[in-house]
Amino acid sequence: MIYLVSQGGRIPVESSAVEPPPGAAAPLRPELVVLLQRHAVEAVQLGRVFAERHDLHPTDWAALLAVVQGDCAGRPLTPGELGGRLGMSSGATTAVVDRLESAGHVRRVRDSRDRRRLTLHRAGNAHGLLRAFFEPLEVGMEALTAGYSAPELETVHRFLSDAVGQVRGHRLELAER
Repeated sequence: MIYLVSQGGRIPVESSAVEPPPGAAAPLRPELVVLLQRHAVEAVQLGRVFAERHDLHPTDWAALLAVVQGDCAGRPLTPGELGGRLGMSSGATTAVVDRLESAGHVRRVRDSRDRRRLTLHRAGNAHGLLRAFFEPLEVGMEALTAGYSAPELETVHRFLSDAVGQVRGHRLELAER
């Protein structure tokens, strides 16, 4: 019996495959790092294309995506949280939010419990703008993931979550130097 370890615990997985000897995955590791680097470059390029098509600065695109994701998840960001996520000063964050608000993509909302606190929400066509641009990619990714089993997807999910954590940790460490 093989066990898949996930954040929820160990999951038994039936497998007819013979367990590889220790270190057998070692040659694949450098290729995974290169693929992650290539993915990062492609993601940045895709963001630039979105920004150019909608007359936004690349930083504005990243901010818009973060605001929409937070709003859709029911956890809207404060300007400070947005600045922290993007590694920007409060002045730079204010400038980005001002530009997005002027373009009709973002709105500031005062917290009903603490009027001093502002949260950022998608406005107007922000969600539709992102959906129209990314829907073809989402359809392709859905088709791609359909070719993987649930245990494989859980492994990929765990790996990508850990990889994002490693990159974020390294970025934060570099920022402290």
